[in-house]
Amino acid sequence: MAELKTGFVALIGRTNVGKSTLMNRLIGQKIAITSNKPQTTRNRIQTVYTEERGQIIFLDTPGIHKAKNKLGEYMVNAAKQTMNDVDVVLWLVEPTTYIGAGEQQIAANLKNCKKPVILVINKVDTVKKEEILKFIDAYKNIVRFDEIVPVSALKGQNTDDLIDAIFKYLPCGPMYYDEDTVTDQPMKQIAAELIREKALRCLSDEIPHGIAVTIELMRERTDGSNIIDIDATIVCERDSHKGIIIGKGGEMLKKIGSAARFEIERMMEMQVNLKLWVKVKKYWRDSDFLIKNFGYDKK
Repeated sequence: MAELKTGFVALIGRTNVGKSTLMNRLIGQKIAITSNKPQTTRNRIQTVYTEERGQIIFLDTPGIHKAKNKLGEYMVNAAKQTMNDVDVVLWLVEPTTYIGAGEQQIAANLKNCKKPVILVINKVDTVKKEEILKFIDAYKNIVRFDEIVPVSALKGQNTDDLIDAIFKYLPCGPMYYDEDTVTDQPMKQIAAELIREKALRCLSDEIPHGIAVTIELMRERTDGSNIIDIDATIVCERDSHKGIIIGKGGEMLKKIGSAARFEIERMMEMQVNLKLWVKVKKYWRDSDFLIKNFGYDKK
């Protein structure tokens, strides 16, 4: 029997390049939230892919961007720190020949990286097949890449090739997790993130960056009804935002709650009684205490 390979793999890149979508695709189920809003992922999320060759522990990181507040600094630092903690780095980029300031910044960090680096050109379903070589040429000399793999996380194109490439560079060793494990995220945190995702998707552009979600109560009923009660609070930074999140007659809050409940029920395979509230905490993204309180621990 071949020796098992096990290791940690970081997904890094600018915001909105599809890191969470790719990770969800690779492990075969949704753990990380996704939206078309930048900076959706705020924490380092760990998921597990297991097969007969061994185990890959993926770490989805916040997008690397120019931080505008303490929360932004936390997110960028979490992404950069992850590069030093893993066995393989996946750098996700979009299919383009233009290498902007954001990519140049990431490339500068990767030049000092002593781990294997795989360039993943995502969203190739949006371009013509014959154009992909141009994108590879644009990137191939910016960093010493061990592999370059074009994929479509959304369509699942070439994701098997990416898994094969990752296993080539993992060290041999025993598995860290049981084969049934798909994430180390507590269910409370996953539920909070799913609620935040639905808010991101429902709300207008100026609000999402300033919201957080906390779970006040999460308790399974003991009467055998297969129902779990969840009380959650959406935290925003302005009184005007609170009104928009609630909406006329509470319609927006109902819309967010209904979409989140459906997603949480599908994940937990049980009925969910979800209650949502909205609170204002002004400038919470610049408060070390509140950032930590809302689950973004700098450690």
